[in-house]
Amino acid sequence: MKNSHFTYLLILAMFLWGGGWSALKILTYETPIDVIIFWRFFLMSISFIPILYFMKVPLTLNRSSAKFVVSSSVLNLSFMVFSFLGVQYGFAGSGGVIIPTLAPIMTFLFVCIIFKTKLYASQYIGLFIGLVGGVIILQLNDFSLFMHSSNIYFVLCALIWAGITLLSQYSNKHIHPVHYSFYISVVASLASFIYAFNSDLMSVFEQGAKFWIAMIFLSILAQTVATTIFFISSAKLGSQKTSSFMFLVPLFSLLIAWVVLDEAIHTHILIGGSLSLIAVYFINKKT
Repeated sequence: MKNSHFTYLLILAMFLWGGGWSALKILTYETPIDVIIFWRFFLMSISFIPILYFMKVPLTLNRSSAKFVVSSSVLNLSFMVFSFLGVQYGFAGSGGVIIPTLAPIMTFLFVCIIFKTKLYASQYIGLFIGLVGGVIILQLNDFSLFMHSSNIYFVLCALIWAGITLLSQYSNKHIHPVHYSFYISVVASLASFIYAFNSDLMSVFEQGAKFWIAMIFLSILAQTVATTIFFISSAKLGSQKTSSFMFLVPLFSLLIAWVVLDEAIHTHILIGGSLSLIAVYFINKKT
């Protein structure tokens, strides 16, 4: 598959991720966090079955790949917990802005510090523009306001996702990206089931159509489809370039939250979102 095809797929994945924040907000209205997390990963695991069937590639898991699977499962569970707490006490649009704006920057910094990788001038420009876009979107003229309340959960999510991105890139040497995503969902399902065993897991069947539409969108489209695209692209294009597409999520997240949740959208949001698009261009610009 050509690199340009991965570009289109990543844009689709970012759109699905953006919608996932509104879906998660809807799920927080009536259902406890442990119940949502279990069903999210369980449905994600089930949705992988037809994908694995059509792939016709035998499932394999050795000691080297298991280390990546377990590490990513822990990080994915942590990400889900903090993102749930963030949207429960804050806005879905805010989560869709803070995380994808900071995560690429943290990923770049991790790569530079750990692997001593040098960046091109255009990549520094792109990172700066993306950061400025995030500042404008959130109107961060007061840093204490940014760190207050639910925003701290979103910052932790960004830090966690940077680690997930790096693991997904280097796991490609040991395991197929689709198998990697499947095993993560299975391990996370088992862990969350044990944790939520004493909760009323069957209470989800008392919910209406709106709840299940949000659950299916979050579990299958925003996770199975979008995350698999992200992992495969990370293995193909590298974690730095792939993570740069996360600058598109704020724009999609805010627009979808405006349509679905009636969250306000303003001029500064559109300006910041436009800068995020420019940031993607500079980071992916050929030198």
